[in-house]
Amino acid sequence: MTRPILYYVYDPMCSWCWGYRPTWLALQEQLKTTLEIRYRVGGLAPDSDELMPVEMQTFLQQTWQKISSELGTQFNFDFWRQCQPRRSTYPACRAVLIAREAGLEQAMYCAVQQAYYLHAKNPSDSDLLVELAVSVGINGQLFEQKLNSVEINQQLLTEIEQARKLPIQGFPSLVLAVNNQLFPIPVDYKHWQSSYEAITSRLLIAD
Repeated sequence: MTRPILYYVYDPMCSWCWGYRPTWLALQEQLKTTLEIRYRVGGLAPDSDELMPVEMQTFLQQTWQKISSELGTQFNFDFWRQCQPRRSTYPACRAVLIAREAGLEQAMYCAVQQAYYLHAKNPSDSDLLVELAVSVGINGQLFEQKLNSVEINQQLLTEIEQARKLPIQGFPSLVLAVNNQLFPIPVDYKHWQSSYEAITSRLLIAD
């Protein structure tokens, strides 16, 4: 049997991904010697300079409240008062792809989430992404050049297309690849054991 792969499909600005973070980190820790883990960005919202419609702002604030209530996740609601929110996550997606090249994808992903959800900063803004890149050890000038390049945008579009071919339902999603077969793994936001048991059971069947 070839080494199995677990795909974690996400968007850096997905609020449910933020809520899932502690459970995902625990699951990842349990699986790191069992299989290969690959991150894939799915891309929630294309580039846009337009202010997010009020209805969308209200919906997302309600989503944050729901996640906080159900999972105990911390959110800084000052974001909605201090920033000009845009429905644009592709810049943050490009940022984590650049970080991946340096082996810093998870660090950049975490930096984006914390800036957005804890510090009320807007990851749709290139200036912030450059600042975060520097904070995780990436050369700011080179990062900025890549962030606006045709190449990294094409890489993102290709990855989004590939991610959407996986058996996923929104973000975050887990997909196990075993012997050239793909299996969706249920995401339990509170208990890593549920996904762990589903993965190990599938691996035993394939063995």
